[in-house]
Parts: sequence; structure tokens; C-alpha cells
Amino acid sequence: MSQGNGMTTSAPTVSVLMTAYNRADFIADAMGSVLASDFGDFELIVVDDGSSDRTVEIARELETTDSRVRVCQNEKNLGDYPNRKHAASLARGKYLKYVDSDDMIYPWGLGVFVRCMEQFPEAGFGLSAHSAPDRPHPMIFSPAEAYREEFHGRELFGRAPGSGIVRRDAYEAVGGFSGMRQLGDMEFWLKIGARYPVVTLPPALVWDRVHGGQEKNADSDTEKTAMRAGVVIAALESPDCPLDGPQRQAALVSWRQKHMRQFWRHLLRNRRPAEALRYYQAINASLKGAGRADGV
Repeated sequence: MSQGNGMTTSAPTVSVLMTAYNRADFIADAMGSVLASDFGDFELIVVDDGSSDRTVEIARELETTDSRVRVCQNEKNLGDYPNRKHAASLARGKYLKYVDSDDMIYPWGLGVFVRCMEQFPEAGFGLSAHSAPDRPHPMIFSPAEAYREEFHGRELFGRAPGSGIVRRDAYEAVGGFSGMRQLGDMEFWLKIGARYPVVTLPPALVWDRVHGGQEKNADSDTEKTAMRAGVVIAALESPDCPLDGPQRQAALVSWRQKHMRQFWRHLLRNRRPAEALRYYQAINASLKGAGRADGV
């Protein structure tokens, strides 16, 4: 728990993890938003991945103002998701909460994340989700219910790391993030969601900044489609998948149909038939690689 002066006398409830690479323009806002949280029992771990700008200098300045802040520097550049995994290895809290170094968490956000998780001790993680028409958040989904919601209902696992909160023991039990680029978040949510119940949380707890320097801008829609297909197929073919054989096949059919609709929207909206064709081929190539294209 934290004392009134910010000093932590034991392991905090939440480890807020902030990975950074050349975020000098944004990191003061990101760190400041965490420190302004109305829930105070946290540690803020900032892990710089070899920045060449003033990111570390700015983070160190803020470190001197609050004993809950710890700034670390990697000896070599690890990349986005490996660095997220490294940050998690430094955590002491019951929960892990990522806040990206170019985003901001609202003052009430951290408290909502924690209180919703505390209502469902059996849950391994929580995701800030779309508003539901039938009942209010928070809601808990078993692994099978979560997979059915993902593939046959409203998309559940397509969330950035900042949208979630994870029980640290559950994170460690499933091995944490892999080294996958771009879609390491969706890959992880599918992996942990196959083994632990998930709590859906209210939307608008974190502000996601959009700018040209984000890694998600590095790949084309076609490349991201191929990667996404690979992630989905791997999850549905995993021994941990909570769906049975027919349910897995139905999920794959549903996923393919949804992305074919996206293909047509992409074609009509952008009037770029060549790229839209590559989009279509990217999905089918991934499905053929899994031996699932026929009849899907």
C-alpha cells in the first residue's frame, strides 16, 4: 500500500508499465496522466528501449518528483513487444496495466480498471470494450463465451495493450507477450483468453493518441491482414482453444466472411482493386497454409 507522501511500503496493487522509444514529445504527458490518477496504490515503471532523443532525460526528471516512479534503460533495443515483456518482468504489483508513452490515462481510469477486476477474482484479465446493448459493464466471460463473442458477436480481442489490465500471475502462467510485431496484443489476448475468464470494462478509460510515428503505420493493410489471419488460425488450432472442432471451424468461417466484407469495403472506398485483390489473397493464402481454405 502507498502512504500519503507517495512512498510505497509493500508491493503495490498495480504496476503501470510504460515502454518508450523516442517519445520525448509525449512522455511527460503520459507519465503525468498516471501520476494524476485518483487511485494511488501503483508503481510506474518506465522502460526506455534505446531512445536517441530526450525521452530518458524527461522521464528521469519526473522520477525525482515521485517515489512511485522507476525509470530503466535497456542496454540494447528489444523492439515493442519484447520490451513490454521485459517491463512486466520488473513489476511487483498484483495487476499489470500498460499505458503507452504516447497515450494518456484519464484520472478515473486506473481506479475503474482495478475495481472492476476486484469484482471477479477468477478473471485473468480485463479489456475496455464497446458498450453493450443488453447489460452494463463490467461483465465476465468464460473462455468459451469470450471466443464466441470474438468470432460470432462483437469483436472482443482486437484491443491495444493500453485497453487491458492483467492479473500478473495469469500473465506469467501463459508466458506473457511473445516477440510478435504489430499484433502481439491480439495474439496475447487470444492466448490468455483461452485459459482465463475476461472482464469487459467500460470504454473511454484511456486516450489513444494518433500520430505518424507509430509502429502500426509501418505495414500495409495487406501485410497486417496476413499477420492477423495467422494469429487467428494459431489460436483456433491451439490445444488450449476452448472451442470444440465444429465450433472452431464455424469461428474460422465467421472470421473469413467478416474480413471478406472488409475487403469489399476497402475496394469500393479506395478504388484500388489491385491492393484489394492482394488483401483477398493474403487471407486465402493464410487459410490454405493452415489447410482450412476448402469449404470455408
